[in-house]
Amino acid sequence: MAEQPESRVAVYIDFDNIVISRYDQVHGRGAWRKDNVYRLGPGLGEASPEIAAKIEAATVDIGAIIDYATSFGTTVLSRAYADWSIGVNAGYQGQLMERAVDLTQLFPATAQMKNGADIRLAVDVVEDLFRLPDVTHVVIAAGDSDYIALAQRAKRLGRHVVGVGVAGGTSRSLAAACDEFADYDTLPGVRPITKKTATKKADTRETSPDKAESATTETPTGKKASSQLLIRALELMHERDDEDWLHTSELKRQMVRLDPAFNEKAIGYSTFGEFLASRANIAELDDSNAQLHKVRLRRGEDR
Repeated sequence: MAEQPESRVAVYIDFDNIVISRYDQVHGRGAWRKDNVYRLGPGLGEASPEIAAKIEAATVDIGAIIDYATSFGTTVLSRAYADWSIGVNAGYQGQLMERAVDLTQLFPATAQMKNGADIRLAVDVVEDLFRLPDVTHVVIAAGDSDYIALAQRAKRLGRHVVGVGVAGGTSRSLAAACDEFADYDTLPGVRPITKKTATKKADTRETSPDKAESATTETPTGKKASSQLLIRALELMHERDDEDWLHTSELKRQMVRLDPAFNEKAIGYSTFGEFLASRANIAELDDSNAQLHKVRLRRGEDR
């Protein structure tokens, strides 16, 4: 029996939409414009200590969005659309490039700082779907209702459409137009912001958005980092498939999608099974069937 071809994923991020929606979610509706965050240049040197703390408190975990996309298959292209001259956006450029995300520059077209990201993104998606017929999944990270027609069009072209948006900044109609829609706060690895958390972060003014993201974008180089990678992969697979037991071969594929540099031999294990056995506090192996190697994430209380 021929092996089923692996799903191939295209990722499109309306970066301005995600960053602004997150800021407004944390600090209140309209806070982004009220605080004039979009007027700050690269480096955020003009930001007051209060605004700098508010920006840090609303940091977006870009790694969580990219990792979620990999749970559907191999990422064949990923693009982020924004005005990268805006200081907050500029702070994410390094992280996005490390994750092989192409940065598309959009310039403000009106006095209200609208940059037409929805039009450019939609045109690119439709063009890519005709140009790349092997793409099976389209992931759109945005909440704008303007993307409803795009989601419907991509579905008519036979693609599985997945949306990602920030609570409070997402159109219900857009969510309904997608095959699947995930709330950013529910993505594995993302810690939902509460008023208490936001206040605590606002009091810590030494961390920039670049530093805040380093933990989620760091490539695993040792055993500890590989354990974190294992946890993230298991969480993503359980969330995606809603299965109790997972195939170890699929788990390894997911880990390699998250970090192409992962190799159990490089950290001292001759097989992937040996690697999993060494993480018994994280991964529970099913030994009831020698032919089917299965694994699941141990519950929190059992770790």
